[in-house]
Amino acid sequence: MAERTRAHPEQTRAHPEQTRTHRGEGAPLGDLGRRLATRRSQLGLTRRETATRAGMAPSYLAYLEEHPGAAPGPGPLLRLAEALETTVSELTGGEIDLPPGPAGAARTPEFTELEPPECRALLATHGVGRLAVSTESGLVIVPVNYSVIESSVVFRTALGATPALAAGARVAFEVDRIDDAFSRGWSVLVRGDARAVTDADEQRLLASQAHSTPWAGGRRDLWVRIGLDTVTGRRISL
Repeated sequence: MAERTRAHPEQTRAHPEQTRTHRGEGAPLGDLGRRLATRRSQLGLTRRETATRAGMAPSYLAYLEEHPGAAPGPGPLLRLAEALETTVSELTGGEIDLPPGPAGAARTPEFTELEPPECRALLATHGVGRLAVSTESGLVIVPVNYSVIESSVVFRTALGATPALAAGARVAFEVDRIDDAFSRGWSVLVRGDARAVTDADEQRLLASQAHSTPWAGGRRDLWVRIGLDTVTGRRISL
């Protein structure tokens, strides 16, 4: 059965709207387009390299990334998933509400301790981490957007919010990545003293170098800095 797409056949001839991909990549649009672009970026692949892996024209991949209405058939999706070392469900957002790690363990996994330099390098990739703080009702773990600036984990929160309890306390902070398709991943754990940043110049510095604004939105004026007193990590690989 022929693979069907919406308004664009898979072929090697460039679509008129996609000739700009030879000069530079357009912005990814739509759910599928953003997931494709994000995954190949994680792997360090260009569109042309990804298309070659998947056995399709770069112009077709550009179409999928740049047109929200693109609806590729199962064949192209399977080839893209294989090329990007992931699953069709992951590319199409089918696992968005599932916790990471539902796949079974690999046949012969290898568990290793990470050296401090590698832990710090992985930590510096930024993103969302888990902050463990002590509250009146006990320990609580909350996700926060973080950056690594001047050998510290920094994040921004609101006064009175749970993450604000970290200021002036010793805390734990964890970040990890899991590859469900290949049952592998890593985690890095930081333990250190956290403090509120009150100096205006330091606040401006953090704001200018932060990887991202808080996903939760709203007014979040309190900067918290966690020292990297102890950094440990583990990796599970094939």
